[in-house]
Amino acid sequence: MEKIKRTRIIEALASEEYGKDINVKGWVRTRRGSKSVNFIALNDGSTIKNIQVVADVDKFDDEVLRKITTGACLSVDGKLVQSVGSGQNVELQATAIEVLGTCGPEYPMQKKGQSFEYMRQHAHMRLRTNTFGAVFRIRHNMAMAIHRYFHEHGFYYFHTPIITASDCEGAGQMFQVTTKNLYDIKKDEEGKIDYSDDFFGKSTSLTVSGQLEGELGATALGAIYTFGPTFRAENSNTPRHLAEFWMIEPEVAFYDINDNMDLAEDFIKYCVRWALDNCADDLEFLNKMIDKQLLERLHFVVEHDFVRLTYTEGIRILEEAVKNGRKFEFPIYWGADLASEHERFLVEEHFKRPVILTDYPKEIKAFYMKLNEDGKTVRAMDVLFPQIGEIIGGSEREESYDKLMARIQELNIPMKDMWWYLDTRRFGTCPHSGFGLGFERLILFVTGMQNIRDVIPFPRTPKSAEF
Repeated sequence: MEKIKRTRIIEALASEEYGKDINVKGWVRTRRGSKSVNFIALNDGSTIKNIQVVADVDKFDDEVLRKITTGACLSVDGKLVQSVGSGQNVELQATAIEVLGTCGPEYPMQKKGQSFEYMRQHAHMRLRTNTFGAVFRIRHNMAMAIHRYFHEHGFYYFHTPIITASDCEGAGQMFQVTTKNLYDIKKDEEGKIDYSDDFFGKSTSLTVSGQLEGELGATALGAIYTFGPTFRAENSNTPRHLAEFWMIEPEVAFYDINDNMDLAEDFIKYCVRWALDNCADDLEFLNKMIDKQLLERLHFVVEHDFVRLTYTEGIRILEEAVKNGRKFEFPIYWGADLASEHERFLVEEHFKRPVILTDYPKEIKAFYMKLNEDGKTVRAMDVLFPQIGEIIGGSEREESYDKLMARIQELNIPMKDMWWYLDTRRFGTCPHSGFGLGFERLILFVTGMQNIRDVIPFPRTPKSAEF
């Protein structure tokens, strides 16, 4: 084959240079035809759309044509022509075909209509399907939108450690990091593990959040955001939980709870708008194949203000719903940690728009949240979305050293490894706020997918660390 520089399929489909000789490379989605002509749908991942390659049978060896099966990888030279068929503007009249990689009948992504559960078992191959190609192109675009938003708004991208000695949430459900010989664990006189000979000289874990370190960045640079992997060793086998996921966490000096809510609403609307503007083909496909209300829901979010109400008012609405016959699996009362069903009721049935819930009881929120004047609630804020429930959680942080210490002692939180965090309150403390957004939950919302394992390329869940 004469060497022609490769053209990506997304560019070939948009071209109007009819009669031009081009080269495309990609994987075969389907092949159909007759004794005289073959129609090959070729995709290279650059777009949801395939380019139709038209191959006259008498121009190619039978041996080459036999190798053109679903999943095979091809390099095709041909002439770009206007398509006479429906569904595409152009097609490629093949002049030369090279089979770069054959694909046998055992290829797991052969058939149409395979279940998501089946595809999860072959997660390394599912990336080549239309659905997952669309999901992961959107995932890329969302990452770009996040970086662009914060850059345009004066935030600095701040890298917090993945290995840490602190537990932001105080939950203790963390993956330990060690170089110790697990078959010969050295213990002290009290029977506790002696970490003095470990790599870091103390107990360390994979981070559950970059927030605490992010607060240090905010109190020096003014406004920062983190965007990186986080880890929770929770045995949560649900469609909404992963053991390894990505988090976006902005922290801003001199922001109160209202500034924080404004930022959260503006930020997430920007991301959804970016998807609508830059992922039209993929969203159209997902709207047709996965969730027929997807586009309507995305437009609704960007076009309407979020409802803002207190936790107390939310509880009142939920209790009223129960009185009127609405049944929930989990009980509802003041002081309860709202379940997803409660959050979705407020969003999908009562207000019919996203909700920002504020002023939660201090008992169900983290130690670092600023206490309200009532002494019972904290300046927390959760953004609740349709289909998802909580998508963002944040708060105004307690900036008073004395109040923060009192809360730490009240909860018996071991602070021996967090002296550095308390220094932010000892030396030039300032009001500051921030929030966390689970990246995969954002992708769930934007794509209409139903299981969080289907919006990350290689999901890590209990008893599963394949691929």
